[in-house]
Amino acid sequence: MKTPKKYQFIIELGKALHTYGIPSYKIQTYLTKVSKAQGINGTFMDLPTWINYVFYEDEQTYNYIECIPPGVLNLGALSRIEEVTNKIIANEIDLSEVENELKLIHKETKKVNHLVQTFSFAIASGAFSLMIGTNWVSFIFSLLLGALVYFMVYLSSKSNYLETILDSLISFVVTIFACLLHLVFPEFNVGITILSAIIIFIPGLAITTSLEEITSKNLVSGVAKLFDSIISLFKQFFGVLLGLAVMSSFIDFKLLVHISEMPQWIMFCGIPLFSISLLAIFQVRKKDMFFGVLTGALVFFLTVLFSGLGVLLSTFIGTIAAVAISNLFSRITKSPKTVYLTQGIVMLVPGSKSFMGLSNSFLNSSIITADNLYQQVVFILMGIIGGLLFSGVFRNQHGTK
Repeated sequence: MKTPKKYQFIIELGKALHTYGIPSYKIQTYLTKVSKAQGINGTFMDLPTWINYVFYEDEQTYNYIECIPPGVLNLGALSRIEEVTNKIIANEIDLSEVENELKLIHKETKKVNHLVQTFSFAIASGAFSLMIGTNWVSFIFSLLLGALVYFMVYLSSKSNYLETILDSLISFVVTIFACLLHLVFPEFNVGITILSAIIIFIPGLAITTSLEEITSKNLVSGVAKLFDSIISLFKQFFGVLLGLAVMSSFIDFKLLVHISEMPQWIMFCGIPLFSISLLAIFQVRKKDMFFGVLTGALVFFLTVLFSGLGVLLSTFIGTIAAVAISNLFSRITKSPKTVYLTQGIVMLVPGSKSFMGLSNSFLNSSIITADNLYQQVVFILMGIIGGLLFSGVFRNQHGTK
């Protein structure tokens, strides 16, 4: 049975929200609000690879299911889509115009400046190495390897095969280059540089999002995304292990040499630099850039400020601060708070801790020596979810259905 045209704008809106990586419980909330505002009775279910729409009209039911690939987070598109959504709810836009508005948003996301993206990946890699603590040699090559990573990302967009193996391939290539550089520069921090170069791919944010969904009772979607995130982490670590195994057959090097010679004030420069690099990677709109960087920096500094209270409590406080700051900036700019909250949560970096925990298991030593590493990973994730829960992030998604 063909779905009536009056439901098409909701279907297109759901697809757009899914495509740009919005959590399932938020997509369902958005669609429910829009349908109620238009006097439409509907139920919606978003899963990682498909969306199910059910519309009720008198004694008839219209069911529409569409298979769609997992989305990639795009904060610029999210901001624009929420503007369209709010216009629909407020009856400020004709429903016939919704599809054209969404097409314009899709068109805007296709505009990718590859030079800017290359610099962003390079800066993210270099900034993260500064935040951990490194030396000038390792910092410079972190920048170069970060740029190389984006080049491989670009190539993967031209090949389905490369796209399939991208996580492992990037980790493998970066590890090979890092080991070779250690031959020329004995003070080169191999482990830190590998981690810094692939930091954008480590699924810390994806793990957090999946736990958000589980906490909000979207169990099927949440568990699926959590499993996908864990598999992604293992694929990356497999690439590192494979690279180390290959290079160990030819050369002898010390993976865990950690030489940090930079003054502390330079290390803190990595915080705003890392936030700035995320702007292009997440395609943040110009009007949201300043407050996005400010959110990330404030969240990180507040977490460090309360670090004496322990990992769990400092992360919990940092997350509540991220929500409060995001709400404030959202009121100022009229942009969705998710645009700022995402950039704040990223600065808590649970993914890098997970990667270090894997290195502790498989290599019998962590990239950076730390006691109770798994406990730290769990505490960071618990602190983030607890902070989101107690700050009321999940309070509306059930009441709107």
